[in-house]
Amino acid sequence: MILTVTLNTALDITYRVRSLRPHASHRVSDVIERPGGKGVNVARVLAALGHEVTVTGFAGGATGRAVRDRLAGTPGVTDALVPVTGATRRTIAVVDELSGDTTQLNEPGPHISPTEWGAFLDRYEELLPSASAVALSGSLPPGVPVGAYAGLIRTARTLGVPVLLDTSGEPLRRGVAARPDIIKPNSDELAELTGSHEPLRATQDARRRGAHAVIASLGPEGLLAVTPEGRWRAAPPAHVHGNPTGAGDSAVAGLLSGLVEHLPWPDRLARAIALSAATVRAPAAGEFDRAAYEELRGRVAVTGVVSAA
Repeated sequence: MILTVTLNTALDITYRVRSLRPHASHRVSDVIERPGGKGVNVARVLAALGHEVTVTGFAGGATGRAVRDRLAGTPGVTDALVPVTGATRRTIAVVDELSGDTTQLNEPGPHISPTEWGAFLDRYEELLPSASAVALSGSLPPGVPVGAYAGLIRTARTLGVPVLLDTSGEPLRRGVAARPDIIKPNSDELAELTGSHEPLRATQDARRRGAHAVIASLGPEGLLAVTPEGRWRAAPPAHVHGNPTGAGDSAVAGLLSGLVEHLPWPDRLARAIALSAATVRAPAAGEFDRAAYEELRGRVAVTGVVSAA
């Protein structure tokens, strides 16, 4: 079983409009709702790849009930979310059909009380012994300690369970110091962490700060990986147009599935890139286009990196 942690779950709502214009009314041509939050997206993709996944984190209010109802219909995904008093947030993605651009609106999460945080820690420690790997993904809702991910990483390490961390800001900085097996920052998050805007130098610096392997997301340019086994760049065969919401989460699913399947790093990276690109092509946030994935995964270019020069 793979465990995904989403402390700030969401109900993802995708609106499609013909053309998004400021100060105008819009007729929505299509509405799609999915359970969301980064770790939930990761879980859904892992399940589609054939892995058994357990989702934990928080869910509350009518939105939380909607998230749980939709998770119940997802084959391969087990709901281990902890109930809270506050309402789970919504995220709104508005897709402009003419330009292909997406505008994202993210609500804040519910305030988590000390009692609710304690209940989550108990649930996490119950689930860990059965986990082959853990993904810690996304932002922290109000009330959760800023060092929460660092503590969760240390707990997993005591049981020998590998951890992938995908977050930003101070939670990332503290989490890296706890020595996760993999981190997956984007270029902005990496620059904020290290102070360097040169991708390879920043990625190497992030690894020196404690991460076992650093996989940097460089947007349309793909992924840059610095690992104990080597350094690689992986890129999609062509620029992909569509909705990028959830593309990074699909890359995490590719990396995590490759970890538990003991794939070599180039194969993990190729899978991550193909899944990410197939997610951009999908009509709804947090989904991936299966046909696009099958077509792309054999065409991803993975090359070794020699130096920072």
